[in-house]
Amino acid sequence: MVDRPEVALDELYREVVLDHHRRPRGRAPLSRVDARAHGFNPVCGDEVHLHLSLDGDRITGVEVQGRGCAICTASGSMMAELIPGRSEAEAGTFAEAFRSVMHGKSAPPDVDLGDLEALEGVKKFPVRVKCALLPWVTLADALRAWRDGATETTTTTEIEEAKP
Repeated sequence: MVDRPEVALDELYREVVLDHHRRPRGRAPLSRVDARAHGFNPVCGDEVHLHLSLDGDRITGVEVQGRGCAICTASGSMMAELIPGRSEAEAGTFAEAFRSVMHGKSAPPDVDLGDLEALEGVKKFPVRVKCALLPWVTLADALRAWRDGATETTTTTEIEEAKP
């Protein structure tokens, strides 16, 4: 039997996603919440409650709660690992890079998506792209509300369809 590298990579990515789904990061309640947002995908029922603590424009803590499929849960978990310690602008850069990947483009060479790369195969399934993007769209909503002086926003998130 010939060892095919793409099969090994698919298996590795599957394990990364399942690990984040089974043991999601960012579930511990924050001692201080400066911004929060609620995202809901009416197509599949995924729901994300996101709380952020900030110091200036730097994200110091992330709490992601909700219910959803393995893709949505894993994406939120990966976000909770990736953005603490980053500025609002850096978090936006990650969100935009991930959105680009989900829509069939490449991430900028200077952006390391880390575990999020394991979700790249989701782009083949446009309905599931919405699951992967929901935590990130909810993050953008929370940061936008925070910039506008509000601490909370609740939105039903309609995410544009991925283009195959």
